[in-house]
Amino acid sequence: MPWVLRMSADRGNDFVAYDEKAFADPSVTPGMMSWRLASAPAFDGEAREALTHLSSLFSECRNLGQSFGPAVVTQILVTSMNALRGMARSAARDADREAVLRLAARYAEYTGWMTQEAGDDTASLWWTDRAVALARDGGDDEFAAYTLVRRADVALYRMDGRATVEYARVAEEQSRGTRIRGLAAQRRAQGHALLGEDAACFRALDRAADLMTRAAEEGGKDREGMPYAGAEPVIGSRHLAGLTDFVTGWCLHDLGRTSEAVGRLEGGLDALPAGARRARARYAARLALALADAGELRSACSIVAAVTSSVSVVDSATIRADLQRLGRRLLRWPRDPDARLAAARIAEVLHSAGR
Repeated sequence: MPWVLRMSADRGNDFVAYDEKAFADPSVTPGMMSWRLASAPAFDGEAREALTHLSSLFSECRNLGQSFGPAVVTQILVTSMNALRGMARSAARDADREAVLRLAARYAEYTGWMTQEAGDDTASLWWTDRAVALARDGGDDEFAAYTLVRRADVALYRMDGRATVEYARVAEEQSRGTRIRGLAAQRRAQGHALLGEDAACFRALDRAADLMTRAAEEGGKDREGMPYAGAEPVIGSRHLAGLTDFVTGWCLHDLGRTSEAVGRLEGGLDALPAGARRARARYAARLALALADAGELRSACSIVAAVTSSVSVVDSATIRADLQRLGRRLLRWPRDPDARLAAARIAEVLHSAGR
């Protein structure tokens, strides 16, 4: 039974459930159930507690995104974001309206990440643009710099090193926030590595390490405030303990320094919490790729089972991209039973994802 929900920030929402028989038999009335949801009530002092709950829900969506795929998480994000849009339009005070819109921007940015994970870069960039517009309407021009980091991330997975560097450069120059500049420097390093620009890559990595250390010491002082919603969620990856090692290992691998890359990636993977399933699978896929390129075939193959079992659940296009590269590497050892088994397992997962 298909469900259709038409959402609007100011004209209410319509829900319709259709009888599937109507698609085969024109005589069947298509609408089985429909109703109109009213627009959001006035958002005032009595309703501000709702913003706290929606901020907590956003954090839970990010937790959910570590365990399940975009098909689950995106539905929650979009409907919650539309509720925030309605609340913003009905806010009596400018401060309330801006706080709601800033939270809506965070929802939109994370929706962009989830759609990238689903393999739709066009939708990802569309949601990124929405995040910028919402943040600016909420009085936060700083957030636009972070969305440039997200654009750099999309370019990175497209293997476009020059665009990655350029987006990250502009983000780093425009941002006032230490953490955002650190994230931008990391993307810039990855772009330079993709281009084989060793010196520029290592300069960016050094700058990123310094900025991320300072951001941790500042304890979130450069995060935008969010009244009534408690502490602002961390911008970007929350797994900071392993992020620097991961990015450095990624760069070393792209620069052909595979043995060094393996050491850094192993350290980053060990630092991740067991519950961060998506992040662990992403790091492990990159580690397996580096191990294969370093000639440590048995170790690379031993990781494949864990990655493939996770990627089938979290449904990650970025992880699948690394698995595809790994599968091609393993075909270089057609007589090795471990390599054949691992390559077959990867092929099955990629085939299932393409259905």
